[in-house]
Amino acid sequence: IMASHAVLSSGSKMWKSMACAKSELRLDLTLSCGQSFRWRETAEGHWTGAMGGRVWTLTQTDDTLWYHVYKNQDKQKEGSDRKRRSGISLAEENTAEKRFKGAPEKDEEEPLAVSSVQNRELDEEMLRDYFQLDVRMDDLYKEWGAADCHFKRIASIFTGVRMLRQDPTECLFSFICTSNNHISRIQGMVERLCQALGSPLCQLDQTSYHDFPSVSALADSSVEAHLRDLGFGYRARFVHQSAKQILDNHGPQWLVGLRSVPYLEARDALRTLPGVGTKVADCVCLMSLDKPEAVPIDTHMWQIAKRDYKYTANNGQKSITEKLYRDIGDFFRKLWGPYAGWAQSVLFCSDLKKFQSFKETAHPKQPKKEEEDKEDKMQYKKMTVKTEQKGTMENPKAKPRKKKAEISVNKEQLK
Repeated sequence: IMASHAVLSSGSKMWKSMACAKSELRLDLTLSCGQSFRWRETAEGHWTGAMGGRVWTLTQTDDTLWYHVYKNQDKQKEGSDRKRRSGISLAEENTAEKRFKGAPEKDEEEPLAVSSVQNRELDEEMLRDYFQLDVRMDDLYKEWGAADCHFKRIASIFTGVRMLRQDPTECLFSFICTSNNHISRIQGMVERLCQALGSPLCQLDQTSYHDFPSVSALADSSVEAHLRDLGFGYRARFVHQSAKQILDNHGPQWLVGLRSVPYLEARDALRTLPGVGTKVADCVCLMSLDKPEAVPIDTHMWQIAKRDYKYTANNGQKSITEKLYRDIGDFFRKLWGPYAGWAQSVLFCSDLKKFQSFKETAHPKQPKKEEEDKEDKMQYKKMTVKTEQKGTMENPKAKPRKKKAEISVNKEQLK
């Protein structure tokens, strides 16, 4: 039987839901802004991806997050995965499995789902953890908006951009693939990595989904050559060597352990790995190691700092030095506070080319406000022109001086 991707409109019976306002979480922004590379839009507004050893489809209505969890092909693996993640015994898991097996046979093409109350609680817990739903975005947006007028301007359009709490192994090795790369190409590489080395989870509409490979799988001696064949280039060596270094020097639990050490210590530890610079280390700290103060700085964020915050320190620099990196990070930390990394992701998101249309369409009030601003500016220009003309006629000698003064005011007003 070929299972298909679930769609909410075909009936909500196989879906579960939890209360979650769009102002707290926007799936389209959060899942495609370059934090995680494993989610795809499989139907309009429906996002499918692998997380926590299983495959999910997520969608949302204004105040509800809907989720559908697919049955893994390898049921035994699912049991051991759940046991590992939740401390629930395999015997208990099997009881739930038997109850589920007693259900009537499903029709062909119907999405495969995991059932039972126990599973439902686990699923919700996993989603809450993954999206860090205990952090209230409304409150943070208010704080950031009060401290930063530029943030306030874009916040009304780009609401609900959350930081994911990813599996540290997936996060680290995905970000090792990001150097000199763009989002769609990174997605392809991460997908090929999972297909080649990850355990198969399920197949939906001709698409096979795999778990992210373990550190041990990535440390295998054949990995570098295999990844070069898959088009990873020089990154193949970094992936293999970092995995090998983690296993040889630290052990497979080391990455998760970095969640409980201070931010700078975790960042410095990650920087000892091949292919991990300060920016990649900061991404991993922010997106998987519970370090919300980590602010990844790339040329994109440097441009934002200069353009939108008139950041001029080290302005002569052609590239981001360690000092400049630290200074810009400190500038944003001082401005936004302990969750600075989360605020940075909202700005980063708002500047991505693919989301520019949101600025015109996503917030009905916004275009109106822009129109008003435009009218104000036009009116101001007319006033200035009239005054200048008046000055010219009445007192030609005063003209150059007056014009110069008014033009500088004009520029100030129009900022």
